[in-house]
Amino acid sequence: MMATVVAAIGTSHGPQLKTPPIRWAERGEADRRNAALEFRGERHTFDRLRAVREDFSRECAPDVQHNRWAACQRAMDRLGGHLADAAIDVLVIVSSDHKEVYGDELLPAFAVYWGDAVEHVPFTPEQIAAMQPGLGEAALGDVPAEPVSRPCHSGLARHLIEHSAQEGFDVAASRALPAGRYGNHGIPHGYGFVYQRIMGETSRVPMVPVFVNTFYEPNPPTARRCLDFGRSLGRALAAFPEDLRIGVVASGGLSHFVIDEDLDRAFVEALENGDEEHLASIPATEMRSGSSELRNWIVVAGIAAETGLTVTSVDYQPCYRTEAGTGNAMGFVTWSPGVTEPAR
Repeated sequence: MMATVVAAIGTSHGPQLKTPPIRWAERGEADRRNAALEFRGERHTFDRLRAVREDFSRECAPDVQHNRWAACQRAMDRLGGHLADAAIDVLVIVSSDHKEVYGDELLPAFAVYWGDAVEHVPFTPEQIAAMQPGLGEAALGDVPAEPVSRPCHSGLARHLIEHSAQEGFDVAASRALPAGRYGNHGIPHGYGFVYQRIMGETSRVPMVPVFVNTFYEPNPPTARRCLDFGRSLGRALAAFPEDLRIGVVASGGLSHFVIDEDLDRAFVEALENGDEEHLASIPATEMRSGSSELRNWIVVAGIAAETGLTVTSVDYQPCYRTEAGTGNAMGFVTWSPGVTEPAR
């Protein structure tokens, strides 16, 4: 028997998913002070961004924000149900690290953790207090109340590393996570969120963490390299000689901290249509700041294409928090085996 990829999901993990809309304005205040808001290849102050874009005040009305937040909660529940229905044995999570683990000493473009377990560690009160406004409460949604040692599938992880090397990808192999920014050797928020919100804190499904450097120069991979890497991972997963039901997650995105609905909607349409040329041609200038996490989705799209999965549901919620169009566009997608019409 060989392993089979039986389900995949893509999910945003931004702080607005973990704080009620009444608190979104706190992150908006940080946007107003940000002199480097990335939008379509240029950096803007808040006032300049507001001048070059339409007025998004109506999108910031309390009822609109509440409805979008509620829709996001329903969508995340559906993602959890999708993975539960697939009865997965292991979860491959593709996400990025905001220098929570890997720093300037070594910043791999791609890395796979192949230890037997990984620590999922709560933040200390001091660490929460030191976070920017609006982030402390949200960060609590990424971690358990007490430390948890989450099992990993080291055999599958090592297989991914070795197979990728044979196909020309020099993937960094991490057997032990560095102490990182918080000094706890713990898994970063893009992975912790998946267990806290999608899988459930008590889940014992083992994971394989795959890291993509989405944010940081000088070595974020191109969109095409991400797609090719995903295809390579898909071939590796299908060739693993154990009877495993594998789930895959893209964690992060969509456009933020400036929402670009045109970018997002074209991206989601490409996912639905299996348009790999579009996915592979997204320029690096469009994948800056939080929007850089589109790379994680492109990797998973490559896995899905290689293993015969197609998009079966899509939910898109642009969650604006200021009149200049800052915020986080939230995306929630499921992939399933076989060909089915996408359901929105």
